[in-house]
Amino acid sequence: MPLPSLLAVFAHPDDESLSAGGVLARHAASGARTAVVTATWAPGTRRTAELADALTVLGAGTPRLLGYADARFPGSAPGAARFCDAPLDESVRRLVGHIREVRPDIVVTHDAYGGLTGHPDHAHTHRVTVLAAGAAALDGLYPDAGPAWRPGAVYLATHPASAARALGPLLVRAGRPLFAVPDAWVTATVEAGPWLDRKMEAVFAHRAEVERGALPGRLAALPPEERRRLMATEWFIRHETGSTHPPQTELTA
Repeated sequence: MPLPSLLAVFAHPDDESLSAGGVLARHAASGARTAVVTATWAPGTRRTAELADALTVLGAGTPRLLGYADARFPGSAPGAARFCDAPLDESVRRLVGHIREVRPDIVVTHDAYGGLTGHPDHAHTHRVTVLAAGAAALDGLYPDAGPAWRPGAVYLATHPASAARALGPLLVRAGRPLFAVPDAWVTATVEAGPWLDRKMEAVFAHRAEVERGALPGRLAALPPEERRRLMATEWFIRHETGSTHPPQTELTA
């Protein structure tokens, strides 16, 4: 029986594998439709070619790109606006088109902090995705972006404070702030162990990040048992206001 179909929306190539690679691999392996939208980097760049390799590993189709520039790398999309500077309505419209085309049961994105690092592109991706998930359901908004579609749930990839204390020093460079949520906020704790090899293969497909010593590179330098400790669990907050759910071990719509 396939798991719910899933659309992941993340800021940069490699975020999808690091934050939700296990969930993407798990849903794809069950036969569920999976897809990934990446907010930054343009077609034809090395990073997007590597993204295509990672998505093939995860079973998540081909890259879907919003085409904006990374806040810290203007050359990521020559001539395009930085994602954080682009008109909000334009960004939401572009993403609504992907949501209505994929018609996912579940949308996954960054939490409001933008994950452990608080990267501005991550935080802005959260804002755009939450708005787009709501807008996609409304016929009167962006009618040129396809028939309306309402995802069953939006989940935010996050780190609980207890895990951040243990893992943060290894995942975030020294001297940088660390962002985490109270443990009680976590709705779903997904054990990605059965899909960890596939997840790590996807992470290491982002070879430019491995070579420059970004997080994929730091993970590549660790022994397998340490990588498992760091990457075999994925945490999510179900994005709903005023509702409660029992603890989950998977994402449901």
